[in-house]
Parts: sequence; C-alpha cells; structure tokens
Amino acid sequence: MKRLRAFFYVQHLLGIGHLARASRIAAALVDDGFDVTVVTGGAPIAGFPGPGVKSVTLPPVTSGDEGFSGLVDLQGKPIDDDFKKSRSEMLLQAFRDCRPDIVIVEAFPFGRRQMRFELLPLIEAIDAALPRPLLATSVRDILQERVKPGRDEETVDLINRHFDLVIVHGDPAFATIDKTFPLAGAIRAEITYTGLVAAPPAPAASERFDVLVSVGGGAAGKNLVRSTIAAARNANNASKWCLITGPNLPKDEFDAIARDATPGLSIFRFREDFASLLTGARLSVSQAGYNTVCDVLRAGCRSLLVPFVAGGETEQTFRALMLEKLGLATVLMEQNLTPEGLAQAIERALVGPTPSAHRLDLEGARRSAQILRERYRTWSPKS
Repeated sequence: MKRLRAFFYVQHLLGIGHLARASRIAAALVDDGFDVTVVTGGAPIAGFPGPGVKSVTLPPVTSGDEGFSGLVDLQGKPIDDDFKKSRSEMLLQAFRDCRPDIVIVEAFPFGRRQMRFELLPLIEAIDAALPRPLLATSVRDILQERVKPGRDEETVDLINRHFDLVIVHGDPAFATIDKTFPLAGAIRAEITYTGLVAAPPAPAASERFDVLVSVGGGAAGKNLVRSTIAAARNANNASKWCLITGPNLPKDEFDAIARDATPGLSIFRFREDFASLLTGARLSVSQAGYNTVCDVLRAGCRSLLVPFVAGGETEQTFRALMLEKLGLATVLMEQNLTPEGLAQAIERALVGPTPSAHRLDLEGARRSAQILRERYRTWSPKS
C-alpha cells in the first residue's frame, strides 16, 4: 500500500480548538500509515501538533481582539506586508518540500479569511503542481453565520473552482452543514461527514471535583473566570471546585487569580488529564467550543455551557442550544453570566437529571483518515 503524503495547514488565532482538532486528525492519519506534515501559524502550544508528524511552524500570528478584527504578532504589533510575504514564501516552500498527495486546509474558505494572503498563493501552487494533489477543506459541523453580503457566495466560488472534497467533522444526526451555511446546496465538490472528532476514552480520574470549570485556551472567557472565583467563594464549603484557566491567559492575570482563590477552589493553567477529570466531575462548566463539548460527550458528565458570543460569534450558541434540546447540557447565556447567575445555574445543574444517553458518532478522527485514503484511491485531478 502506498504511503500517502498529507500536507495539513491549520491556523489558530484566539483559542486552541482548531489546533487541537487538527492534531487529533493528524494523529489518526499517522496511525493509518500517512506521512504527515502539519503547518501551524499560531502561538506555539506545548504538545501540539503531537508526535509522529513533521511540523512546520510559520512566524506566529494571533487575533488582535475577540472579534478577530486584525492580525498581530506575539508582541501585539500589527503585521505588515513584509511579514505576510515572508510567511507566504515559507508556506510555499514547505509545500514544495513535502510534494504531497493530499492537501488539507483547515477552515478555509469557510473561515480564516484573514489568511487569504498566503492561502490563495498556496491554492495557485496546488493547481499548478504536476501531479496535482487532492485538495480538501476540513471544517467543523457548525459554522459561524455570515452577515456580510457576498461572503457565502465567495466561499462557494472558491470551493467549486479549486477544492475536491469538503470534510465536515460532525455527525449528520446532530447537525448538517446546511443548517449554518445556507448555500451548501450550491457546492459541487463532494461533502462528506466524519463524525465528531473526539479524543479516545480517557482513563479514570485521579482527582474528583464537584464543579470543574474550564475556559479553553484562555484568551477568551475572562468573565467566566471572574464569575467562577466569586461564585466559588460563596459556595458550600464542602464542595470541591476546579478552575482551568487555559494556557493563553496572561501570567500576571493568572497570578492575580491564584492569589484571590478561596480554599475550596483549585486553580490550574492547564491539565493534561482534563478529559480524565471530566469522568470524575459531578458537573462540567465551560464554553461550548467544539473540542470541549466532544470531551464532555465522551465523559458523559453533567454539563453547563456558557457559549462564547463576542464579536458576533454564533457557532457556540447554536451548538449549546442543540445539546440542551437533546438533554445533554444546560445553557447559561453570557448576558446572564454574573457571579450570582453562575452560582444559581450551577446549583440547578448539580441537582438536575444526569444527561441523556446519546448515540452521536465520536470517531471522526479515525474516519477522516479512512475517507481521505478512499477518496484518493478513486480520485482523478481536475482538468
């Protein structure tokens, strides 16, 4: 069997969700026998993209604010044309060095429009390559809904002119792409569903907490952190709380939070055993990001979701409300996120019913590798 070469581009800007999902898929590709090169362009995060892959790190950029309104370097300085040109040239050289059979672009063109300065030249190079690699876009099941006229039409045009495959990392029994992308029916490339990309089942928890609060990467969600500190201070002294702030929370802010913590609250920047901790938690409190929700679904614990809505974000709200409708979570909207509102929601969730059993497919990483291998076997380049 030919060892296929896969070239996987992922750009995380605010949290680490895109990078975490892509890393799980990359690991599954390696397990399936692929030779994998992962190109990352965000702030370095320990442990990602993981072992077994070749890693190319572009000069990092991140989002200037929670609204994704601009790109800055790690010092907060807006990037200029020279910076963009240098990154684009590095990306093209990495592509030429890899000589891939398959190129996977995470999110684009459904998202990551900020990266067009390097992705459009990459797509041109893919189209010009001989032999031309298969080009797939890798997207989550629930997309950010666009409000600017013409954006969806532009996405469809790019896909129809350049992409061979749209890989949707979701279970169609839960959400199909047309629910948040109204022009899905105009896409001519094949659309395929992998199931949700969840981590494998975790071992039993080494510690048990009544309330386990997590804030993803930590770049967003400061209101949840502050509300947790205050709510824990007024909670039942017999309750054990844990707050995981995320690795991207600035150190001075983390230190201030740690100094302010009540004795019943344990605070960490990051826990590698987070998925295990969920298996022993009475209640998980988190935003409604894709990866965290997958971890919660895998663990089967009670869940209180506080969807992220800054900058007009709609994706997490859609996911949270769908899960609540299925009896798999309760929802606290961010406008109601105060210390008192959070404490009351936690109290209700702790005495509420355990989540309903679900049959959602959580094996999306393994299935992604299978789909790519199968499609490549039967694929012929566009003329």
